[in-house]
Amino acid sequence: MEGKGRLHVSAELAGVLERIDALGGLIDERADAADELGRLPEDSAWALLDTGIVRAGIPLGLGGYECAPRQLIETAVRLSYHDAAAGWTMFALQMVTGTTAAYVAEDAAAALFPDVPNGEYALLAGHGTRPGRAVPVAGGYRVSGQWQFASGMAHATHIHSAVQVGDTGELRVLAMPKSQVTLDGNWEVLGLRATHSIDYHCTDVYVPHEYTYVATTNAPVNGGAVYRLGLVNMSAIGHTGWALGVGRRLLDELKRVAAARTGSRGAAVDTSQFHAEYATAEARLRAARAWVNEVWRDVEQTLDQGEVPSTEQDTLIRLVLNHVTSTAYEVGRTVHRWAGSAAIRRGPIDRFLRDLGTGTQHITSGPVVLQNCGRWLSGAEPDARWSFLDLA
Repeated sequence: MEGKGRLHVSAELAGVLERIDALGGLIDERADAADELGRLPEDSAWALLDTGIVRAGIPLGLGGYECAPRQLIETAVRLSYHDAAAGWTMFALQMVTGTTAAYVAEDAAAALFPDVPNGEYALLAGHGTRPGRAVPVAGGYRVSGQWQFASGMAHATHIHSAVQVGDTGELRVLAMPKSQVTLDGNWEVLGLRATHSIDYHCTDVYVPHEYTYVATTNAPVNGGAVYRLGLVNMSAIGHTGWALGVGRRLLDELKRVAAARTGSRGAAVDTSQFHAEYATAEARLRAARAWVNEVWRDVEQTLDQGEVPSTEQDTLIRLVLNHVTSTAYEVGRTVHRWAGSAAIRRGPIDRFLRDLGTGTQHITSGPVVLQNCGRWLSGAEPDARWSFLDLA
């Protein structure tokens, strides 16, 4: 049934956040080991799944919590504060799993999500850009392709991928068992190492039609108003929360460094310049968070009225994500400048800075998106509409 009516604000959010915080110390302690391993340890991943962080993005009718946008942002903020890679992994699983549940056909959703309250549901990872090929056949498609950046793949049971259909060029997203693709295991990177964001590929795999959906849809088959955001805007939720959580943690780490070094001979943290730059970074991060709240509060009001976001709102969702990500990056530069040896030795500041540097390279926060936002906001293309991350 198409998602209509008021936005659902879940009463379960407080419990999810409490459970995340209860695990925060453990996740933090294991972050360096996860970095070396290239993924979250299995017991850590399952403990995080038990908090309900992925269930928060699954439709209410399938047994999920179907949290509102700002609630979902807060789950990403909270976990990313404890560990940037864990936050990235879980918001990716949350978004991909939740949107699959919302947009695939009812029969497919029932098969993939048979008993969500008891933990019996598919976990999906994968990538939506650089689509593969889908050849229409009776009852479905024959799919081939090569995809990148499947964050959380180590913990997934199923794959989420974009494909382009035959001669029509229609973009669809599919769900299929992980066993049907070949994992390339090539995630050799500087930051976000523990997200297991590997490449994968398949050749001539059959996928039933009901396990696919039109990539640009904003009409959920399962679930309510939040899924009228569509795939790209749902993706922006997690990335926005991630940047806020990482920026906050880095500033708090710098505060701890300053407390330990103040009063020592020649301490840079005792200078007026340090105090001024710390205050500036704090102001920028708080202002970015306030603007995130403003943009998403306005979008929530639109969803609550049974409507879909306007082009201006779509633009601001992308722009505020770009802004908060660049703000977090500038915060990181301040932390790197003043943390001294703590920024280059193995530890939380080094790890968060590496993860931040990698996370800011994501396509959703790239310069082309910023340019497209400017084209629309400046009036250069007033009749254009967003198609994923491009103006059309």
